[in-house]
Parts: sequence; C-alpha cells; structure tokens
Amino acid sequence: MKIIDTHVHFWNYKKESLDFSWIADEMAILKNDYLPENFMVASETLQKQSSTQCIAVQARQSLEETMFLLELAQNNPMIAGVVGWVNWSNPDIGKTYTDLAKYKKLKGFRHIIQDEQEGFMSNSTFRHSICKIGCRFTYDLLIKPHQLLEAFELVSEFPEQPFVIDHLAKPLLKSHDLAQWTLDIKKFKSEENVYCKLSGLVTEAHWNQWREDDFTYALNVVLETFGPKRLMFGSDWPVCLLASDYRGVYDIINNFLEKQSRVNREDVMYNNALKFYRL
Repeated sequence: MKIIDTHVHFWNYKKESLDFSWIADEMAILKNDYLPENFMVASETLQKQSSTQCIAVQARQSLEETMFLLELAQNNPMIAGVVGWVNWSNPDIGKTYTDLAKYKKLKGFRHIIQDEQEGFMSNSTFRHSICKIGCRFTYDLLIKPHQLLEAFELVSEFPEQPFVIDHLAKPLLKSHDLAQWTLDIKKFKSEENVYCKLSGLVTEAHWNQWREDDFTYALNVVLETFGPKRLMFGSDWPVCLLASDYRGVYDIINNFLEKQSRVNREDVMYNNALKFYRL
C-alpha cells in the first residue's frame, strides 16, 4: 500500500538552534539535525513494504523556512509537497501568494495558532490573509481544544478554502478530559472543506507509558466526524520521537484502521492526501 505521511518536519538544529527555543531540555532528542536522509532511515521498514512520500510542514515562522523546505523538496522526490509559512500581517500578502505559486511543490501554509491569544482567528487581518489565498493553497490549522469553536467560525466563513486540523486539535489525552473536545470537534462534521490529520497523538499522551488503546476513543470520534474520506495519516516526525519511533506511530493508525475496508485504509493513508494537497 502506498503511503503519504502528511506531517513531517525537517530542520538544521545545529545551524538554526536559536529558532527552536521551544525545544526544552527534556526534549533533548530533538536537538539534532533532522533531514530527508534521516527520515528515510526512520521509515526504512515501511519503505521496504511500500512507497512512502511525505509532506514537509513548517516548524519556524519565517519565509526562510518556506524556502528551506522548498529547496529540500526540489532535491528529494520523496517530499511530495511543502506546507510553508508567510507573514499573514503583510498588507500585500496577495502578491506574496502569487509570487510563491511558481513553486509547484508548495501546497499550503500554516501558522502556529496554538500559541496565539484568543480571537486570533477572528482578526480581520488574518481573515484577509485567508481570503487572499483564493483556494490556490491549503491551510493547516495548528490549534488546541479551546480554539476549536473559533476555528469552526473561520472555516464556516470560507467554505471553498481547504483546511486541515493538525493532530486532532491536540485532545487532552493525559487527563482524559475529552468531553468538551468531543462536542466541539463534532461540529466540523458538515464542513466538507475541513480534513483532519491523524497525527501528534503520542506526544499528547504520557510519553513513556502510553498504550494504543489510549487513542481509540479520540480516533473513533474523528472517524465518525470526518469519515474515511477526510482523514489523513501523519507521523509528526521527528517530534514523535519524544514518545515513539516512527514505526510505533504508524502502527497506531494502521492497527486502528484494520476494521476498515481496504478502500478506506488506502484513502486515509494515501488517496486523501493526493486530493487535499493536489499532488
């Protein structure tokens, strides 16, 4: 079965360590360079079984990050697409989108909204930046549970714009406090322009003592909400290494999908990414 991992990060930590201040001492494993050759080694067992490509997603909020990922993509066929970053507050952002459209592997954009204050997605300047995309690119929503309702208002205003919620909006798996998250994420059921990435789960659980059934409830909720046509596999490598190797995060999703038809499994692991990111 072909696989597109829709959420992979690359960075030169040794060169750009000041840009990764979020990597705390207890995350020491991330204080290394993670580049396409490292990803190929990490996913080696899957590469032997199938053709695995990935979407490279921004980890720094700079245009330099976007260009860095595009250069990697140009030199590495296994990078099928790039989700970059642009300055959403730039009044001439429409021109920026037009200028960047020449890069065929640039598929979408992301801002680290989870770190922003309440009301960020309602900000008229941010809404203007979404409006100016004009459906030429996708938009990854990196949010937390308390931001789901604000995100719902955003996606409702732009029904033609393709959005995807990263990491299931980071449900509170450690505390098992999932009641409000469940109510809020279910609102997206009728929003057909919104997909959801099955990614980032292990780092929301207890890093050293999670079990696969810790994720079953949340996975069932998003399967019922988005259906197999609007879900996509993502590893969140190398961040996942805080709690699991690459094969471990793949197995969580692959095992969860065992009861699904082959068609549904292929959609989640490959076909939906082709459609969403226009690969």
